[in-house]
Amino acid sequence: MVRHLFAPALAVLSLAAFPALSQQAGETIKVGQSPEYGQHLVDGEGRAVYLFTADDQGQGDTKEAVSNCYDSCAEAWPPVLSEAEPQAEGAAQSELLGRIERKDGDMQVTYNGWPLYYFMQDQDTGQAVGQELVSFDGEWYLVRADGEKVGHE
Repeated sequence: MVRHLFAPALAVLSLAAFPALSQQAGETIKVGQSPEYGQHLVDGEGRAVYLFTADDQGQGDTKEAVSNCYDSCAEAWPPVLSEAEPQAEGAAQSELLGRIERKDGDMQVTYNGWPLYYFMQDQDTGQAVGQELVSFDGEWYLVRADGEKVGHE
């Protein structure tokens, strides 16, 4: 079930309301578990990460991933950033991890060619309230260890 999130609802959110999302020296991506969605990717602290269907998925050497989430989008859905190459842990696949440079010069973590994001309304580890939301002209999904969207085979 795809849910819609409207921009006015995001106006009440602020970065201060979310745990620190500072750029990590080398972000860790691993597989976590939620009761509602099963296994999906999380960061090293257990926070859910998402892909955005309005982004351009990178595909090998032929097509580079492109983030299309900036300004108010990136405030609601902060990018997963990493100063160094991200690290896979557990069932996460290191060969699917990568990074792209954003317009502001920050390095965003990718998985299976998809730029990764957090959701501001996920206030605690283990939360995944952003799954299947529609906002900013795209849909948001948790990511499986194989790099595909959660809930879509």
